[in-house]
Amino acid sequence: MRADDMILVSVDDHLVEPPDLFEGRLPSRYADQAPRVERTEDGSDVWVFNGQTIPNIGLNAVAGRPKEEYGIEPTAFDEMRPGCWDVHERVKDMSAGGILASMCFPSFPSFSGRVFGAADDKDLALAVLQAYNDWHVEEWCGAHPGRFIPMGIVPLWDPELAAAEVRRLAAKGVHSITFTENPATLDLPSFHSDSWDPLWAACCDEGVVVSIHLGSSGKLAVTAPDAPVDVMITLQPMNICHAAADLLWSRIPKHFPDIRIALSEGGTGWIPYFLDRLDRTYEMHHRWTGQDFGGRKPSEVFRQHFLTCFIADEVGIRLRHDIGVGNIAWECDYPHSDSSWPGAPEELAAVMADVPDDEVNAITHENALRWYSFDPFAHRPKERCTVGALRAEVAGHDVSVRSYDKGRFERKRKGIELGKLTPTA
Repeated sequence: MRADDMILVSVDDHLVEPPDLFEGRLPSRYADQAPRVERTEDGSDVWVFNGQTIPNIGLNAVAGRPKEEYGIEPTAFDEMRPGCWDVHERVKDMSAGGILASMCFPSFPSFSGRVFGAADDKDLALAVLQAYNDWHVEEWCGAHPGRFIPMGIVPLWDPELAAAEVRRLAAKGVHSITFTENPATLDLPSFHSDSWDPLWAACCDEGVVVSIHLGSSGKLAVTAPDAPVDVMITLQPMNICHAAADLLWSRIPKHFPDIRIALSEGGTGWIPYFLDRLDRTYEMHHRWTGQDFGGRKPSEVFRQHFLTCFIADEVGIRLRHDIGVGNIAWECDYPHSDSSWPGAPEELAAVMADVPDDEVNAITHENALRWYSFDPFAHRPKERCTVGALRAEVAGHDVSVRSYDKGRFERKRKGIELGKLTPTA
């Protein structure tokens, strides 16, 4: 299929929260405690909440920057493309990149919202979390219907509150929540505890996907304190592999047969071996470990419950039938450093050059629409949803690569010891 003829729905992108997000959205008693943006002496913009200072890490907002300027130093809003944080500019960038729809994970609250959960005052934390969710649904997604798959954050500190938030959001049309890849690292009950049962039950009842992003536990795979940052970047998919194993062998798929889990930004090339290893482990060990999937293989359970995604995974595409074509979706990862925006359609078309059109359609958009109960075609005719049609709508939109105050960038880089600061997750 030609790049221009594809319909692209990305199940993993990110937004950088605008400074005015919480204005007018909190009860008056919390107005002075609301998260706010402050500018530091070095010119960085940081979020401040509950005694924490949370920077916007450079790697999380490098769309349109020269690759030699990628880095982990904090950044400022005027050093980013406006599409990182301005929804109207984001939609232009999406169209220029041929992307019909996008699901956007949070940034400063962390991918799973653990920054809110760290607040001592849990009433404040819940008010801030719900204000964030309402902004995301009403102002980010609501500004351009059919262009965003809405996603909610849940209160990690209380499974009953989390379940209630799932139901509240589902009434607003939200069918995805972001959740940590390993609650145990946050001193919360693990996936093997029944503490989370109210949340899983709510997700099953409301048709809500549990979307798990790598790094959302706050810990990334590193081998040594002095290892190059390249090691961490290379091993990032291992976080998702760990989460997949933890979830597959947990009680969750056995007790909640309707649960659906998305593994975000983990790639797909590792999955065939992972499935083979699951089945081998079960065959050799289930008689003494007590695992029982009711006559099914673990690989079959995985294909029932898990959605995976990739950016440009040539190995994964070659092995797509070993994974399950219905279990694969595409992601752009805008505006992060792994993203190939605005040339993603051409990259994807090259990777999928030998794939039949029906499988291309499944992977590029149909699986995402089915899993997330999302219908962009209710808002625009299908012929206006292709890469070529979207790009034609914003012809002339500037997608050129450019530097942002390179002098200030270099000064900040000199102030950061590489490897000591890791991207916010």
